[in-house]
Amino acid sequence: MHSKLLRFYPGPYKKVSLKGLYLNHQLHKRGTAAFPFVYANFLSSLDGRIALEDAAHQSTYIPKHITTGSDFSLFMELHAQADCLITHGGYMRALGEGRLGNILQVKNKELVEWRRNQGLKPQPAVIIASASLNFPVHESLKKHAQDVYIATGKNADPERIVYWQDLGYPILFTGEDLMVQGAPLIDALSGLSYKSIYLIAGPQMLDTVIRDKQLSELYLTITHQLIGGKDFRTLLTGAELGSEGNLILEEMHYEQDSPTGSGQFFILFGLERSKIRSVGEQP
Repeated sequence: MHSKLLRFYPGPYKKVSLKGLYLNHQLHKRGTAAFPFVYANFLSSLDGRIALEDAAHQSTYIPKHITTGSDFSLFMELHAQADCLITHGGYMRALGEGRLGNILQVKNKELVEWRRNQGLKPQPAVIIASASLNFPVHESLKKHAQDVYIATGKNADPERIVYWQDLGYPILFTGEDLMVQGAPLIDALSGLSYKSIYLIAGPQMLDTVIRDKQLSELYLTITHQLIGGKDFRTLLTGAELGSEGNLILEEMHYEQDSPTGSGQFFILFGLERSKIRSVGEQP
């Protein structure tokens, strides 16, 4: 039996099924090659933490008690609708060291079949954004025959650029210095004809994509827990935002008693400027 959620917004208030909640959004049909649909997904505590920092090991981690099967199921429904994923070198290093699990493939058989029925490739392409170009490529990418691109800035280390090119990985130069920037990155992916782009790269990438007015929608799970911690990550990393940070509530669902002893909201925000991009018209 599949979990039921309470839909708070839009009305009317009613119970809905967790399964298929995000698949029904049909994100893979809402963009074009000229104007890709770009979406991101995050899990946050009530006190704004998306991850804690382990100073001793110079790494970040998500406390296990704030994660749930429901949140992961919806994460994978978003994953299944993507032409390509944007991740980053830090995740690839953590994956290689076994500190994080592998989320580079759609593994649920039903979702793989869903992709096939929708005319999508069995697995999405993967874009690895990195300033240092120092990370391993996980063996699962080759195993699943996924297209892989490496995005970096124009002033990245020339030796590392040659290293990756010699291995056959295309390089996308999408920043003026070392860091990848949102608008050049999405423009490059548009040039590769990707229509639905799922951002799973963390707060730094979210920051530049929002500032460059490239984000279409933001999915946010808010667990009803306060987790504290002096060293932590939150949704954004940069300077104060202006109107670029204005979001519009589109959907809000509530799951009671998950995580155990609390609950969580599943929220979808849109950006007014994305309404034009999402239907492929001239802005």
